[in-house]
Formats: sequence, C-alpha cells, structure tokens
Amino acid sequence: MHNSVQKLINIQNSLSLKFKNLEISKLPNIIAVSKTFKIEKILPLIEFGHLHYGENKVQEAIDKWSDIKSQNTALKLHLIGKLQTNKVKLSLKIFDYIHSVDNEKLAQKISDEQFKQNKKIKIFIQVNIAGEVQKSGIDKDSLKDFYSFCINLNLDVVGLMCIPPLNQDSTEFFQELKLLNNNLKLKELSMGMSADYLDAAKESATFLRIGSSIFGPRS
Repeated sequence: MHNSVQKLINIQNSLSLKFKNLEISKLPNIIAVSKTFKIEKILPLIEFGHLHYGENKVQEAIDKWSDIKSQNTALKLHLIGKLQTNKVKLSLKIFDYIHSVDNEKLAQKISDEQFKQNKKIKIFIQVNIAGEVQKSGIDKDSLKDFYSFCINLNLDVVGLMCIPPLNQDSTEFFQELKLLNNNLKLKELSMGMSADYLDAAKESATFLRIGSSIFGPRS
C-alpha cells in the first residue's frame, strides 16, 4: 500500500475513533491538499478512490488535473488559495469548489462567469476569524451583508471557511465560525488542517483541508 494511502487511512481511523467517542455518525470530507505535488504523487490516492483534492493556484490545477478530471468525473477539486479576479474564468473551468471568496468584486466576477459558462460552482466565504491584518477574509461584522450580496448574485454559498492564527489554540476560532455558519443556516463548514483537524471535526467541520499529514512536507 502506498504511503499516502496509509496516511489517509490513519487519518480516517483517528476521525472515526473521535466521532465514536462523541457519538457523531457522519465523518467530514477530507480534502487532500495536493498543491505543489506532481500528479504521480497523487495517483495512488485517486486509484484508492479518494475524491476531494485541494489546489492553491489556478494554472497549476489546470495543468495537473484537466486530463484526469475528464477521465474521472467523480473527482472534486477545491480552490483553497486566494483567487484573483483575472483568474476567475479559468478557475470555473477546472474547480468544483472555491473556498476563498472574500470581496464583492470577486463575487461579482464569479457570478458573471457562471452565467457565461452556464456552470454553477460551490462557494465558501472566507472569514478573517481573528481579524488579522495580514490575512484574507471578510470581516466578521461585514459577513451578514456580504452573504446577502452573494445570494443576490445567485452564488451557491454552501458554507464558511477560516484559517485560525498560528501558534494559538484553534478551538475558540472553530467554535466562533461554527456559530456564524449556524446563524446563516449554512450546511458546510471548511476548517481544520493537518495540525488541528480533530479539533475542527469536533466543532462540526464538514471539510478538512489536510496536506502534509497525507503527502509529507513540501520542498
């Protein structure tokens, strides 16, 4: 068995154990964050049957995934990095989910391109959960108005996403995002990475973005 497949199984087992103790039945989806890794490194997971993958850059995703996605339509590709408006047209051609929508200009561009391409993509609104000046994300106080703006554009907003501060306990930020998500009555919740995915799962994350714990460190 390939090393990455074994690591994925180990993560699934740790989640199953955690959820059994919490008496929760449905496990979150694991997005295998494959950014910077060549498709040869990812193929064992695809052959194993894993469906969700995360990329940071639009052009890299197109180069890497176009052929294999055309052969396997069950695969779901998630854009987890910042999206520039000039890359929206290309992003809609390859991605199924965008996790980083955080401003009106971007939301408008996605809406326009969806109409042109006759394709609807699933959207997460990125929230700057700790108000960090160096991070992207909509301010918490602006979230409700921004959500309404996106809905008025006919965007399929499925949930919220956050990246908590480094070197802090993520739990309080996960709890806050969960509350914001519930207030908007959204079904999906994108939070948790290699270092804190069990904490995110405990707070009802439905998508975990896990890279290094599956593929190993990036060079």
